[in-house]
Amino acid sequence: MRRRWVGSLVILAVSLAACTGGTTGSYSEAPDRPPGNGPPVPSGPTGAELTEDLKWIATPVGELLDVAKVRKIGAVGDIRAAWVLADVLRFIQVGPQAVSLIETLGELTQQELDPFSPTAWVDVTNQLLLWDVPPPDDLRSIKAELYLQQERHWAHFFDDVDADVDWRAVTWGGVPPDLRPLDDQNRCACIPALDHPAVTDAGGGEWLADRRVIFGVVVNGEARAYPRPIMEVHEMVNDTLGGREIAIPYCTLCGSAQAFFVDEGESRLVMRTSGLLQRSNKIMFDLQSSSYFDTFAGTAISGPLQGLTLTEISVVSSSWGDWKAEHPNTTIVAQDGGIGRAYGDDPLNGRDLSGPIFPVGYIDPRLGAPEQVLGVFLDNQAYAFPVVETVAVLESGGKPTVGGISVELSGNGLIAFDAEGEQLQTHQAFWFAWSQFNPRTLLWAPDDPAADE
Repeated sequence: MRRRWVGSLVILAVSLAACTGGTTGSYSEAPDRPPGNGPPVPSGPTGAELTEDLKWIATPVGELLDVAKVRKIGAVGDIRAAWVLADVLRFIQVGPQAVSLIETLGELTQQELDPFSPTAWVDVTNQLLLWDVPPPDDLRSIKAELYLQQERHWAHFFDDVDADVDWRAVTWGGVPPDLRPLDDQNRCACIPALDHPAVTDAGGGEWLADRRVIFGVVVNGEARAYPRPIMEVHEMVNDTLGGREIAIPYCTLCGSAQAFFVDEGESRLVMRTSGLLQRSNKIMFDLQSSSYFDTFAGTAISGPLQGLTLTEISVVSSSWGDWKAEHPNTTIVAQDGGIGRAYGDDPLNGRDLSGPIFPVGYIDPRLGAPEQVLGVFLDNQAYAFPVVETVAVLESGGKPTVGGISVELSGNGLIAFDAEGEQLQTHQAFWFAWSQFNPRTLLWAPDDPAADE
């Protein structure tokens, strides 16, 4: 077999014949991220006067925005100020104030922006992230001034001077936090978690077509299916399975369902959706301690629990028909969730299938942004297996393996094992999301027979 090139990216071939009876595959290393090529960034601090002006325009937002102050900030010519202007624009997307912000942002970033675009803030923030523009002085407290006008509960997050957060990447997802106590299923303006949902046996799940996607979880031999349409509405489930308390966040923006044990401390954590995002991934929080979590890592990034990493459980994305065939004793969340609610087949109408709709910055070009991958770690190294290609190899009798990891079918979803046959923790996600949070991922691909000599 010979070494192959894709553009300037070297593909490192790894023979899998010994493990798979003839199947071969390869992995690619992450390419170097291209250097930022934006406008020059001034050296030194942004200075007291500019910092005060930025705080001024952050409080208050709306019709009282001081347009003259916005113009003054733009005249300074410090691109770091664009972080705050883009944040303010997130809350004022149309009208004369928005036009002023967009025109000033165009001057600072040297970009042509549509002054009437309601998504200009996304375009600008993406560019700032792509260029890795440093933040202005005291960005955390400036964001606090802005965001706490929308929701006071976020003070637990923004006022934490020790939070392990890149404040540039934090933005608002458009909804308030879910502050309801555990098992309170009253309606709210938030994205409402579903706590301890009613379930039925597999026979009671006839309402769900066999082809529909579920997220399958097994704890201590007890299997449960969480239908994707229900998860798209609630985005968070707190449940008891296999005698353990678990939380299952589903980030629709990332196509990522995860599961964590939440009963390993002195008290059970109650996980909720905060309404905040970082790089298009939801930030969840524990209602009891007001500690906020990096959902992808399961690690508390602020609050009393900061530094705590939750134990993650594998989630299998499978069709309902294949899941119940493999797990005949599975339970499934009841059709109405136990709360008398109706769920459509596709509540979001495929909203997130064309790529990220919130700022993420750089996207690893090895796969398309919305392509689903199975993500797994072994020995602190991240690996990803493109779902469509991996399933195709498995269904043809092969067994994708790389770095001591082998992948198998579960239902018609995917699970992974190490060389000793121990199952590894995995979950699926859009490629842009997995690679954002695991930038040094080794990406598996089946061999191309045409490349062999």
